[in-house]
Amino acid sequence: MRVERLNVGWVSGAAAIWRQGEDPDERIRFPVPAYLIETETERILVDTGLHPGACADGHAFYDGSPTMSLFSLELEQPLHEQVDVATITKIVLTHLHYDHAGGLSLLPATIPIVVQRREWEAGKDPAAIERNFFYPRDYVDAEREVILVDGDHDLLGDGSIELLLTPGHTPGHQSLRIGESLILGADVTHFASGLDDHRFPAFADDYDEQRRSAERLRALRESGARVIPGHDPNLLHPGSILR
Repeated sequence: MRVERLNVGWVSGAAAIWRQGEDPDERIRFPVPAYLIETETERILVDTGLHPGACADGHAFYDGSPTMSLFSLELEQPLHEQVDVATITKIVLTHLHYDHAGGLSLLPATIPIVVQRREWEAGKDPAAIERNFFYPRDYVDAEREVILVDGDHDLLGDGSIELLLTPGHTPGHQSLRIGESLILGADVTHFASGLDDHRFPAFADDYDEQRRSAERLRALRESGARVIPGHDPNLLHPGSILR
């Protein structure tokens, strides 16, 4: 099995938004990754990155959202230019935030997406949409097949890739276990240190659940797994082959 990290873009903004306790005047710039998992029979895309329109003017693209005016987005290269999308068999969305689901509309509607049921239902609930800064234009596509899973899930039925329900950052956030020793943690923590210090972003659906999810991934790390955080600029190198 081969796992490749792709870089779709960059987010820049006040560090205190992304890690509690930081100096409000300090700024940070971090990558927006996606991953391509290749097996003998599957080519699975994990997350879809930013939509180019959001990078051009996120505030306008998302209908004047005040949230999008707090930081800036830069496009590295759209996924459909980095990957032969005709060969993709599945898309796994770790969650529905703009930097993980924003590029979905640029990919063929024939590719099914796999998402936690809790997340998908929250993405249609007005109160949850507002609380979690979801933008339905990122993921609403009446023609696309949506495969809903409940909790931990054996994606291919052979134990090689397991979806792990790790809620808190959003209602149905999920991580991936690939093989025995690689965990794509997504936004359980943006930075590697978050598994230990729990300095999460200044927003969450449920901080208690996020702490429990971080503890779960930390336990996996301490048992020997390599846990990849969501956006750590010191660890995420585009084009890296992870296994």
